[in-house]
Amino acid sequence: MKNKNYSKSQLSMLVILRVIIGWLFLYEGLVKLIDPAWSSFGYLMDSQGFMSGFYKSIAADQGVLNVVDIMNIYGLIAIGLGLILGCLARIAKIAGIVLLTMYYLSHPPFPGLDYNLPTEGNYLIVNKIFVELVTLAVLLVFPTSKIIGMDRLIFKKKSEVGSKQSAVKK
Repeated sequence: MKNKNYSKSQLSMLVILRVIIGWLFLYEGLVKLIDPAWSSFGYLMDSQGFMSGFYKSIAADQGVLNVVDIMNIYGLIAIGLGLILGCLARIAKIAGIVLLTMYYLSHPPFPGLDYNLPTEGNYLIVNKIFVELVTLAVLLVFPTSKIIGMDRLIFKKKSEVGSKQSAVKK
């Protein structure tokens, strides 16, 4: 993919969007990391909907809960850094989509479901998590990190190695 496929303003806005979503992930992970009392227990126990049994079973097993908490914290940080730096951004976007899907399924904004935890607004099917999830899906099909990001360096080197190997075989 070459820069000429996007206008300067399109590329700028896509990169800004990638960095902003990355910041949301990174900051959430860092806040959880520095708070020694943080646990996903309350969030998981507040789960509603068809997958609530799965989420509550995670919360009920302290060992599993500890692993999930660690994976959540460091997953958020890794996804955020990947998006901000444009480093392995495709993997970061896919991981972010998976994580946000898990959050969404834990607390779906469907009629008749009431949560104990406070929410930021009143939603019906589409909430902030869903918007972030769709944003990552859009960014997934616009690989700006191969133009502006560390992926440009990573994948440039890989393609150069492949080109050199092809030239040697000929």
